[in-house]
Amino acid sequence: MSAFSIPAPIDRSWTLFLDRDGVINVENVGSYITDWNDFKFCDGTLPALRKLNEVFGRIVVVTNQRGVGKGVMSKDVMKEIHANMINSVVDEGGRIDKVYACTAVDDADHNRKPNTGMAMQAKEDFPEIDFQRSVMVGNSVSDMEFGKRLAMHTVFLTTKYEPFALPHDLIDEQYASLQVWAEQLKPALIAG
Repeated sequence: MSAFSIPAPIDRSWTLFLDRDGVINVENVGSYITDWNDFKFCDGTLPALRKLNEVFGRIVVVTNQRGVGKGVMSKDVMKEIHANMINSVVDEGGRIDKVYACTAVDDADHNRKPNTGMAMQAKEDFPEIDFQRSVMVGNSVSDMEFGKRLAMHTVFLTTKYEPFALPHDLIDEQYASLQVWAEQLKPALIAG
């Protein structure tokens, strides 16, 4: 756990960047989510996204989906999973403005996290995004490195790996789940 430590109050000018697997849905460790039947929301994710919708001006997902590049599933199936995910979130009062997915197999691809290509795509689509007024939530070191390369505030979720000792160069805060982090956003610290 970590105390709420974002240096400025969050208001609607802030953007939330979310990893997908292990943050929004239960990660299929060692395998892939290959169809909608495999996709299970993490406990508390839908109410957390409803709360975060009220806080952040933009919410985008940035996800490495190497399974498409490997031919484990098609790009169309991935898009169907993401459309169903967004619809489920909206049905519960939340919002995801857009999903950016890198299907490349090569770690050097400019879109594959920790490389920042997906963030640049988001900035192109939503020019108001200010990376210094953004939070990256993920459950891998590459997610944290992605955030720090852009001077984002980083939140590490311990859904796959053990907690890191803090302070840490890449991690500003860490929590057990998206729900636990969302509950830490104290209303008094959020700009109106």
